[in-house]
Amino acid sequence: MKDIFLNFAPMKFTASQIAELVSGTVEGNIDAEVFRLSKIEEGSVGSLSFLANPKYTPFLYTTNATITLVSDAFVAEKPFATTLIRVTDPYEAFTKLLHHYNKMKSNPEYGIAKTAIISEDARISKDVFVGDFSHIGAHTTLENHVSIHPNVFIGENVTIGAHSVIHTGARILDDTIIGEHCVINSNAVIGADGFGWAPNEQGAYEKVPQTGNVVLENYVDVGANTTIDRATLGSTKIGKGVKLDNLIQIGHNVEIGEHTVIAAQTGIAGSTKIGTHCQIGGQVGISGHLTIGNRVGIQAKSGILKNIKDDSKIMGYPAFDYTAFNKAYVHFRNLHTHISDLQILKKKLDHE
Repeated sequence: MKDIFLNFAPMKFTASQIAELVSGTVEGNIDAEVFRLSKIEEGSVGSLSFLANPKYTPFLYTTNATITLVSDAFVAEKPFATTLIRVTDPYEAFTKLLHHYNKMKSNPEYGIAKTAIISEDARISKDVFVGDFSHIGAHTTLENHVSIHPNVFIGENVTIGAHSVIHTGARILDDTIIGEHCVINSNAVIGADGFGWAPNEQGAYEKVPQTGNVVLENYVDVGANTTIDRATLGSTKIGKGVKLDNLIQIGHNVEIGEHTVIAAQTGIAGSTKIGTHCQIGGQVGISGHLTIGNRVGIQAKSGILKNIKDDSKIMGYPAFDYTAFNKAYVHFRNLHTHISDLQILKKKLDHE
């Protein structure tokens, strides 16, 4: 994780500015400037580091980092050269700086690139950024402070709410509605046709038209290469505050409740409804037309083939209660021993 900030360029930040941002106190040169972040053991001139784990304390006395975040309770035992910024929690302060950097990076200066292709019928609000070679279709609305990075395709009759960010290569297809403060990462596809096919009398499959759309409520994050299919009828709905990792497939007419989080490579078949505040691990497979309750926890690689009640914690394929799974797994691991014992008993019985 060397040089995490890589560059604040062309901006530099002084110790006093950083202290104000993280509610800290400067001990040393208040005018010391930094333009990148680094590990404390790899600190260099112009970098800002942090000391959160006590086992890294020896590096504070040798680091070349210009500024280091430390705890209010830190007491130096040796001389050091770095300027300190004392905070309540160095790791929390470090995270806040990362968020600040990410916001700066994700929200470039406003304006429309000359190479952008924008329909005359599109409605572009004030302070919008549209990058090079991005396409905005007819009757599409971009609300205030939306950022569309280069090489994005946005179809017709799309609405993107204020302060949302669409990253390079994303595809937002016709009739999609995206709320405020959403983030769509690179190469995500939102609004593609759902997987709808019906067998005919000859045994071939005919396409079922997918005439609905996708609706993302506010504060939804969609990971890179994630796909969310449009509904057959009505809407595929992603609730407020949902966080989707990379490489997730969400089928047509799926509904996901508020503040649910789903890890990478999960697949959700059509018309399944998932409740609020659920936590779903990576590579989970969820069958179609199911109802998953609220606050459900699903461990990675689980297969969901039936409805799940509120507050369940499940695991396995097919998935069942997490505690019961662990108890059963103990016996599974010792299955060879159990078989051996049964064979011995069988021999004894055969000789009686």
